[in-house]
Amino acid sequence: MTDRAAAEALLKAAGSKPDSEIDLVEAALALAVLDRPRVDLARYRDHAAALAAEVGARLGDGLPIVEALNRVILQTHGYAGDTLTYDDIQNANLMRVIDRRKGLPVALGILFLHAARAQGAAADGLNFPGHFLIRVDAADGRQIVDPFHDGRIRTAADLRDLLKATAGLEAELDPRHYEAVGNRQILVRLQNNIKARHERAGRAEDALRVVRRMLLFAPGMMELWREAGVIEARLGNLAAAIEAFETIVAQADSETARHDAAMIVQKLRRRLN
Repeated sequence: MTDRAAAEALLKAAGSKPDSEIDLVEAALALAVLDRPRVDLARYRDHAAALAAEVGARLGDGLPIVEALNRVILQTHGYAGDTLTYDDIQNANLMRVIDRRKGLPVALGILFLHAARAQGAAADGLNFPGHFLIRVDAADGRQIVDPFHDGRIRTAADLRDLLKATAGLEAELDPRHYEAVGNRQILVRLQNNIKARHERAGRAEDALRVVRRMLLFAPGMMELWREAGVIEARLGNLAAAIEAFETIVAQADSETARHDAAMIVQKLRRRLN
């Protein structure tokens, strides 16, 4: 997989798989290829495999799983959260994260999840807003780990402070914030970081390109079809916008969503004529 066509094929195949069968690292590398075609992925795959093998060796030495992850990924290989150039788009491209040994919380989280799951450990991303965290089932109970901040184990008090820092002082912890998110949603979260940076810079076409990528592996997410339709309409691509909203009409579970999309299709058709 060293070109866009192969990467897109892999992502499209992921779109038809059950969520649990999606390989996070392979999918994240495929997304990276779309920005860096013709880069040989062998060394990146080998590196991810080496991380997992080294974590396994540390477990064999008797280290607890979280300590083994931190020792290998953060200390031995020098990964860290990029606090100085946080908004650099490279921080969400897994190839560049591996090259630079730094990245966003979700990119580092993907490496942590990959290495933990390779040991048979139960490890998930969490539905925590504004800052990606992972949960690992350790011998002494479940632990919430912050890969971006030195692999710190987060307490409820830490989470409350994090939430208020990202969502405002009025925000309070909710049981939903402890819920696991699937592999597909983790990849969406990774790509949303790129899309948001394009949007802030006024690069609508680049933002649309990212949404289209997400639709390859998450074709059932109606919110992505809506985003695609909105951006297409903004760019004057009315036929493509109509197609996106018609997908919602045909596939959405919610009657309200189908009705709203149908109304938008009518408005767009009037503009098209």
